[in-house]
Amino acid sequence: MNDKLVYAITPNQHVRILACTTTQLCEAARRQHDLWPTSAAALGRMMSVTAILGAMLKSEKEKVTVQINGGGAIGTMMADANCKGQVRGFVGDPHQYLVYNDTNKLAVGLIVGTNGYLKVIKDMGLKDQFAGQVALQSGEIGDDFAYYFTVSEQTPSAVSVGVLVDTDNSIKSAGAMIIQIMPDALEEDIVACEQALSTLRPVSELVAEGMSAEDLVRVVFPDAEILSEKPLGWYCDCSKDRFKAGLSTLDKKDLEEMLHEDHGCEVKCEYCNTVYQFNEHDLNVILGFKAACGR
Repeated sequence: MNDKLVYAITPNQHVRILACTTTQLCEAARRQHDLWPTSAAALGRMMSVTAILGAMLKSEKEKVTVQINGGGAIGTMMADANCKGQVRGFVGDPHQYLVYNDTNKLAVGLIVGTNGYLKVIKDMGLKDQFAGQVALQSGEIGDDFAYYFTVSEQTPSAVSVGVLVDTDNSIKSAGAMIIQIMPDALEEDIVACEQALSTLRPVSELVAEGMSAEDLVRVVFPDAEILSEKPLGWYCDCSKDRFKAGLSTLDKKDLEEMLHEDHGCEVKCEYCNTVYQFNEHDLNVILGFKAACGR
């Protein structure tokens, strides 16, 4: 079953629900970065919610980037997504495997940590960007995003996200669901949400049983109307030209050192690990461009 995201709303339009299955997306990230189980679960949760954030964007020119650093062993985590369902991400240390002693569940909260922040940057394709940042609450990702929506975007939200790692370290199932209370919601709508969420099983278990994104919505709100849907997938838009533009922002002295001492340089994309080589000719072209621009 291909990964998919759906956007739904209750009949009275007081509650909106965004749900997605992300098993293939998380497995692509695991293979791309050689992720060990706890690192895979952490990045998978982050990417799943980031995919939903991307679906909330209105234009193909827009992009959302999420950064998490809680001071834990996994280091900095980053993911970005757009409204077309294209998602990518990486972590500082892909080789983390830690479980909680009492439950034997993957200890995402421990490797992420809580001495830090969750930051959401929305690039609207304009000069200025929107950025919202909150302190991490648990490092378990779902709680932290729920806190972000409530505090930074003033939208009371419940976030359920999960990644189930199989015995061979592959991703068995993954998915996420965000339930948000709209401004016109009544007390009875809030109570209905609380009651539905109190009996909701882990999303990763439901996906492992074969539930689709639509099924996840129906579990919580059987009468919800599905307004739209879109496929999700791993995608990295890096290119040599993009990194060439980045190199052109370096000081002339640094570029000349690369040229004369190293006779070139290589740059690796953190998201997909693709390595781009820049030889002497490439660096001379960049230096020539800077000179022509008076830089």
